[in-house]
Amino acid sequence: MSTYVLVHGAWHTGAEFEPVAAPIRAAGHQVYTPTIKGNRPGDAKTTGLREAIQSIADYLAENNLKDVILLGHSYGGMIITGVADLAPERIRRLVYWNAFVPNNGECLNDMVPPHYIGLFDTIAAERGDGSVVLPFPVWREAFINDADLETAQRAYNVLNPHPLATFTDKITLKANPAEMPLAKSYINCTEDTAMPHGYPWHPRLSEKLGLFRLVQVPGSHELCFSDPARLAKAIMEAGRD
Repeated sequence: MSTYVLVHGAWHTGAEFEPVAAPIRAAGHQVYTPTIKGNRPGDAKTTGLREAIQSIADYLAENNLKDVILLGHSYGGMIITGVADLAPERIRRLVYWNAFVPNNGECLNDMVPPHYIGLFDTIAAERGDGSVVLPFPVWREAFINDADLETAQRAYNVLNPHPLATFTDKITLKANPAEMPLAKSYINCTEDTAMPHGYPWHPRLSEKLGLFRLVQVPGSHELCFSDPARLAKAIMEAGRD
């Protein structure tokens, strides 16, 4: 039996990982699905990256979780990298699922195409509370392109505004991911176009891990909604010893 902690991406909460957690639990593992500070109901949308990372480090400590397989999806890659820097003794393996892999001094926006930065800045300026949301057409075509319209809409309806500062704050690390003496895996969904294929998740970001296990699986950036059982299988393959 292993202990998995699944860390969601931007606009999500841990609740969206529950359909993925169920098959992993059914296979005999423990699974936790925390929500990052800034995405919990009532959280200030001015939350920064340091606070967001600390919230998951605190979650591991408060629940006395050790020997953890710590997965991060998308923005969650920023979080698990920071947690690994703060509390490596609690982690057995890092798993990045189509996730950002930052080196010291990088922010998430350093790894996305310019058109996203312009879009997010414009939306944040219109909203005025420090948050950014995804327009539905971008969600539908780039993030969840493997689902029917009803599934895409239902998933979109549970998203929450995300703190823009977590995209622009630069991470502080004692060691870059490639230098961390932890086991690492990268799950790459082959139909994921949330990052244009000219800015690929793999190998552009995955290779920043140094030595890692690659698990490729058909599906979009939001496989947690479109085929949670398939994603669960990929996570267990990525997390095994």
